Amino acid sequence: MISKNLTAASTKPIILGILKQGNSYGYLIIKKIKELSHGKMKYSDGMLYPVLHRLEKEGLIVSNWTVNDDSRPRKYYEITEAGKQELIVEQEQWSQVNSVLNSIWEVSSK
Repeated sequence: MISKNLTAASTKPIILGILKQGNSYGYLIIKKIKELSHGKMKYSDGMLYPVLHRLEKEGLIVSNWTVNDDSRPRKYYEITEAGKQELIVEQEQWSQVNSVLNSIWEVSSK
């Protein structure tokens, strides 16, 4: 299981990355994260929706309500151009952190 702190720290790039693949709604985002992490990351509604609202307020995503056939209305989220640019920044930063950690662990294992 991945710690709550690391899960929280990685929420922004994970959500933006999922939405870059296509529009989605909250439950499906939670399900996708669980699948991609092989159950090692746990997200709840109470954790996800405040982040989605913050990302929307920052202009990184937009939302709209959609009704499909007989289903109930769902709020779909879509990444914006600003969100795509932010995802590039996030990817670079996480790559740098990963590089530093790998360097430290290589030295530690010798």
